[in-house]
Amino acid sequence: QVQLVESGGGSVRAGGSLRLSCIISGYTFDSRCVGWVRQVTDKEREAVAGLWNGARTYYADSVKGRFTISHDVAKNTVYLQMNSLKTEDTAMYYCAAGRGAGHRCLALIEYENWGQGTQVTVSS
Repeated sequence: QVQLVESGGGSVRAGGSLRLSCIISGYTFDSRCVGWVRQVTDKEREAVAGLWNGARTYYADSVKGRFTISHDVAKNTVYLQMNSLKTEDTAMYYCAAGRGAGHRCLALIEYENWGQGTQVTVSS
């Protein structure tokens, strides 16, 4: 059974940084997607970063150049480093895992396992 547990959310001023962590158990990174998805209340979820096969990374245009997804295989952990945060980055952030490939790691439909989410609030 795949389990994902996020941490690292919090409140930060615009321009600041946060790093989210997601510990994944019961899962292999080989030829699969791991991603970070965010959701603002009453709005659709948005995949912001995807990692495929533990090597290729994909980003939504809204975060490209500011966010970085990475992983530590030994720790079974995926990270999302968020720099130059903006107020519009405020959302609940979820870690997700699925069977997609390549750029499909930014497609929500590819994800079948989800964490509980961690809140990120960016103030002006």
